[in-house]
Order: sequence, then C-alpha cells, then structure tokens
Amino acid sequence: MPEQTTRERIAETLRERACSGSALAAEFDVPRSVVYDHLDHVAESLPDGERFLVAPPTCRDCGFDDFDDLVNAPSRCPSCKGETVEEPQFTIESD
Repeated sequence: MPEQTTRERIAETLRERACSGSALAAEFDVPRSVVYDHLDHVAESLPDGERFLVAPPTCRDCGFDDFDDLVNAPSRCPSCKGETVEEPQFTIESD
C-alpha cells in the first residue's frame, strides 16, 4: 500500500481530533503556511458525508471572532489591534 500524502495524513488527524495550524505544522514537520494550503485543499476535497469545521480565531483581549478568513492564523485583532489572537481549530466530522 502506498504511503499517505501529507494532506491525507492531515485529514486523518482531523478526523481523530481538533488541531490548530501550528500543531499540525509541528506534527508533520512542515511550515505553518504550507499547512494552511493543505487545509484549503482538504476542505474542498472531502467526500460526501464529511464536513470540515473551523472554530474561528479569537482575540484573547477583546473576544473578537468575526475574522474574514477562517482558514488563516491572524497575527493581530482587527478590532482592538491586540496581538493575542488564538489560532483557529480545525476538525473533520461525519454527518
């Protein structure tokens, strides 16, 4: 059986548990920016019966969580300009 691609391994991990982009980057030894590229593809290529879910990034200072791009790790809060933004968490669930 051929070895799984990084995208396939990311998808399998997200079926087991929710993870941030940084956690996936560390687990698969790839840059975080590459993980976000993979996540976009994983979200688009899931089979029927599965959903890609995102717990949005949230500012720890003011609670803002209405970010435009959920599959991204913002460095600053657009509301209060704070830099304590928690990364989004990703998971895959079956319907």
